Amino acid sequence: MVRSVYLDHSATTPVRPEVSELMQQYLRNKFGNPSSLHSYGRQARQGLNWAREQVAEAIGANATEIIFTSGGTEADNLAILGTAYAYQDRGRHIITSCIEHHAVLDSCKYLEKRGFRVTYLPVNEYGEVDLTELDRVLDDDTILISIMHANNEIGTIQPIAEIGRRAQERRIPFHTDAVQSLGKVPIDVKQLGVSLLSASAHKIYGPKGAGMLYIREGSRLDPLWHGGSQEQKIRPGTENVAGIVGFGRAVELAIAEMESVAGRVNRLRDRLWAEIQTRISAVKLNGHPSQRIPGHLNISFVGLEGQSLLTALDEKGIAASSGSACMASAIEPSHVLQAIGLSVDQIQGSIRLTLGRDNTHEELDYVLDELPRLVEQLRGPDWNGAACPCER
Repeated sequence: MVRSVYLDHSATTPVRPEVSELMQQYLRNKFGNPSSLHSYGRQARQGLNWAREQVAEAIGANATEIIFTSGGTEADNLAILGTAYAYQDRGRHIITSCIEHHAVLDSCKYLEKRGFRVTYLPVNEYGEVDLTELDRVLDDDTILISIMHANNEIGTIQPIAEIGRRAQERRIPFHTDAVQSLGKVPIDVKQLGVSLLSASAHKIYGPKGAGMLYIREGSRLDPLWHGGSQEQKIRPGTENVAGIVGFGRAVELAIAEMESVAGRVNRLRDRLWAEIQTRISAVKLNGHPSQRIPGHLNISFVGLEGQSLLTALDEKGIAASSGSACMASAIEPSHVLQAIGLSVDQIQGSIRLTLGRDNTHEELDYVLDELPRLVEQLRGPDWNGAACPCER
């Protein structure tokens, strides 16, 4: 019988029962429009206020600094475009990194077509931003820095606090995409020195279609849409109350369990990686060996196509991915793996395995039984890994 093992938690997570149960109350009974003044509206508004407090507390912010969105992509767009438009009278230079999520990269490319100047910082072999280069390119025309907290493909955590200090010294707005890190590692917006932070519910066992943008008090931001007073007129439109309340519950649970879950999934991750190195030749871990989000592995298996390995794993009931879920159908090689200097063979043979709170040692036993056989089959009898440059 084919087992079912889910190892793609960086793409999305299942909604926790505690989250869906609370959401059902707001779908069925507390369904009012939060802008309405009657009791139904007040119930919905109370749910929004509660969720806002949960999200704010999770990142060390004030509830008034939280704006709810439809997800991380919208929050990234709002942060980058809204800041650029608000500060364009002061300058038109934006700094980001070459390994950002496409929600950030494409927003920056859009602004380049409209006269803004964008610097894409390089990264080292582990995917860490070059701070020396950041210091070199900062100038009086810089109006925004946007560097992700943790990379979605390789899991590397960036030195956000060090970047934040530089931004605060120059009074430059600083945005970080924390979609992959919220609820997995501690976040305090004051300690990090960020003025904007994006996050999403469905990465932490909440619903899809709910996200948020932290906007530090006093920051300037032009709205991208108009037509309502919701979310302080920054994100007008009737709120997704059930989704937002689900987000609040998911955040509450994630923060309460963060330390124990992180420890558990890291032990599973470390075991999985150690066994893969023992059982399979010519493999390479991509990203930082220690400064990475819990449960995250990106591995290159030279001598095969990563997509073929993913298909073979799927036939065995094992769900993994090739990197960014948003770009899974794209044929271009990963811009992240290119940026950290991987060879063509290493990029083509890479897959991402991301563990979650419900994975077990028994599931890893099954994966470790199947994965070596599948790699051997895909490499074929004539493959010679002796000359492979991969680090074990």
